[in-house]
Amino acid sequence: MYRFLKTIFLAEFISGLWIAFIEMFKSKKTINYPFEKGSLSPRFRGEHALRRYPNGEERCIACKLCEAVCPAQAITIESKEREDGSRKTTRYDIDMLKCIYCGLCQESCPVEAIVQGPNFEFATETREELYYNKKKLLDNGDRWEEVLAKNIRLDKFYR
Repeated sequence: MYRFLKTIFLAEFISGLWIAFIEMFKSKKTINYPFEKGSLSPRFRGEHALRRYPNGEERCIACKLCEAVCPAQAITIESKEREDGSRKTTRYDIDMLKCIYCGLCQESCPVEAIVQGPNFEFATETREELYYNKKKLLDNGDRWEEVLAKNIRLDKFYR
């Protein structure tokens, strides 16, 4: 019995050694993170952004669907009526400390105004910096618009 167990152990040891030997010559799977970035899926849900139309007008029509659908109640919207009868947001706040990054706000938006972008590196020093107002969200949208448009275009197939 002892000899049998010894033979099995030796066979497993040799097969493990063989696997380690083969893996030594394969290409590395790790990356040097701050200097090398991995690829992100077009459906990645990172930092929030408000988008604009190509003419510079903000897309949000203040329908408040994102506020209603948010399970964490992290979104606050206030609006006023324009001269032409349409609505315009006067306040659009997201409490990123409450946000659970579920993506329901993005899915519910009829005009693709609120999106979750590719930025996952937004650590802050204080909690106050994680209370996003309309200006901060529009700045994020302006900064990431090219990537956001590309990701939305790639994701159309799945919607």
